[in-house]
Amino acid sequence: MTETQHPRRIGRSIVALLAGIFAGVILTVVTDIVLHVTGVFPPWGQPTGDALLLVATAYRIPFNIAGSYVVARLAPDRPMQHALVSGVVGVVAGTVGAVTTWDRGLGSHWYPLALITLAMPCAWAGGRLRVMQLRGRIDGSGKNSL
Repeated sequence: MTETQHPRRIGRSIVALLAGIFAGVILTVVTDIVLHVTGVFPPWGQPTGDALLLVATAYRIPFNIAGSYVVARLAPDRPMQHALVSGVVGVVAGTVGAVTTWDRGLGSHWYPLALITLAMPCAWAGGRLRVMQLRGRIDGSGKNSL
């Protein structure tokens, strides 16, 4: 590998990570906004009941998987490792969110803990989808047909 290729690969890794995280966040925020505006969720800053937090958890799972898939899809190499890095970012972001909202009375404490706990399995699932997709593209010579 030449010196010019290494920074380019790092740059592509960073772009992949940011794009996947951005995709997952946009899906989540847009869905949150729609559910608040339509009155399904209570007004911003008001406590949310367990049933609605379960709904939020249910849609965040596929959105997190999709975001990690985007990371893995755009990664210049090692898609699973890139996806798992996005999971670590999710654990850190979830932990920061839990700490900053813990005593604000916004809802049950199981919810932020669930988001932290689900970050790595969702990241793994997104990376796994990409790895399975790549394995399906291997031709008879054993080489990747990408």
